[in-house]
Amino acid sequence: MANLLRFALLLFLASAAQAEWAVTGSETERSAVSGVEHRRIVVSDPETGEEAKLDLALFSTKSATLRVIDNPTGADDLAAVIRRTRAVAGANGGYFDPQDVPLGLLISDGKLIAPLRKARLLSGVMVVTKGRVELLRYAEYSSKKNATAALQCGPFLVDGGKAVPGLNDTRSARRTFILTGGDRAAIAFCSSVTLAELGEILATPGIVADLKVQRALNLDGGSSSAFWFTGENGPFSIRELKRVRNFVVVVPK
Repeated sequence: MANLLRFALLLFLASAAQAEWAVTGSETERSAVSGVEHRRIVVSDPETGEEAKLDLALFSTKSATLRVIDNPTGADDLAAVIRRTRAVAGANGGYFDPQDVPLGLLISDGKLIAPLRKARLLSGVMVVTKGRVELLRYAEYSSKKNATAALQCGPFLVDGGKAVPGLNDTRSARRTFILTGGDRAAIAFCSSVTLAELGEILATPGIVADLKVQRALNLDGGSSSAFWFTGENGPFSIRELKRVRNFVVVVPK
C-alpha cells in the first residue's frame, strides 16, 4: 500500500511539473537607452496547449525609472504621451470610474492627484522615490516616502517569487502589469489570459531569462491595455481600445 501511495504521489508531482508554462519563443530588441530592452516571450501550457504572448519593456533601475503621466481630459493616447514625454516605453496605468476619476492613489511628477484608497482590488502601489521603483502592499505604503510617482492598482500577481493564491481563474482578458526583481523592473503586456494564469506564468522559473520575478502588480486590463516600445528598428505598439486616465512610462535617469 505504501508503495502504491508513493507511486501515486510521484505521478502527481510529475504531472504538476509538466503543467508548468514553458517558453516556446523569445526575441529581444534594444533601445537607444542603455539597459532598456523589449523582450517578446511566447509561452505555452503543455497540458492544455494554451499559448500566451508577453511583451516586456525591461530595464535596469540603475539606468532608467518610471513616470506616471496623468491624462485628465482623455485627449492623449499612449502614442501621444510617448511623443510628448520622449519616453522609451509605456503602458496604460490604473483604474478610473465612468466619470474618468482615478480610483486609488495617483501621484504624477510629485503632485498628489488622487488619495490612497482601501479596497480589495487596490491591493498594491507602484512607488518611485529618488528614481527607485518599488511594488508595495497597501499596508506597506507610507506618504512619508515623498514619492515622485505612485499608482495604486491590483491585484498582486506575484509576491515573494510565488504566484498569489486565489486569483480569478475564469475570466480571460488582455493584461498589463509591472514587475520587479533585483535591480531590474518592467512594464508589460500579456495577451488574453486569466489573472491566475498570469500569476502562474510570471512565477514560473526561467520565463523571463536572467530575471527572477519577485513581485508583479496588475494594472487596468481589457480594453484599457496598451503597450509601446521604441527600439532599434522603430516603434512597437499595442493600442488601447478606449480612453485611458493615466499612463506609466519608462524614462532614462
